Amino acid sequence: MLSHDRIWAAIDALAEKHQLSPSGLARRAGLDPTAFNKSKRQASDGRSRWPSTESLAKVLGATGASLDDFMALVRGPSDRAGEIVPKASAIPLLGFAQAGAGGFFDDGGFPAGQGWDVVDFPAPPGGGTGVYALEIQGDSMLPLYRDGDVLIVEPGAQVRRGDRVVVKTVDGEVMAKFLHRLTSKTVELNSLNPEHPNRSFALADVEWIARIIWASQ
Repeated sequence: MLSHDRIWAAIDALAEKHQLSPSGLARRAGLDPTAFNKSKRQASDGRSRWPSTESLAKVLGATGASLDDFMALVRGPSDRAGEIVPKASAIPLLGFAQAGAGGFFDDGGFPAGQGWDVVDFPAPPGGGTGVYALEIQGDSMLPLYRDGDVLIVEPGAQVRRGDRVVVKTVDGEVMAKFLHRLTSKTVELNSLNPEHPNRSFALADVEWIARIIWASQ
């Protein structure tokens, strides 16, 4: 799985490459100067706090770095403690429009069956996480995700309010939304695209929910 530490290390490395502090990099990208401070990398309850894809997109735009450049920084060759950083390995890739069809997922939302393509992602082979990728098709998820963007999804991961998630209903509908509320009976979802309505389902009508952990934009 993509490492929280490696993402932040890559941001630090990108700042250093441009002779900036993390605060200077955030300022150049038009963000709050404290956005990349080390104190912001963990929540008050100890949870890891990840930089948003919007923040990363602004940083790449401000520095002229490509996504490939950034991912090279994420991969390393190694971190400062000498830990070997895994190189990109192939994970399953499926078009978002095909995800609602039968036969591509098991009951837990993990990839199954035939018809999957592959894409490189910096995750260790055989890691057992079941991470996979969905490619956006069309403009229904604008302005957050565009046609051709790839979402990296981790089924089985704990989800919390505010997470970006992919949800599949028992009727075969697949959608990417913000998780607004999850109870023992209902799931409330907010749309990424303001032109599309928010959705609410009985939990019994949801086949699975998987957390979006990365988006290549």
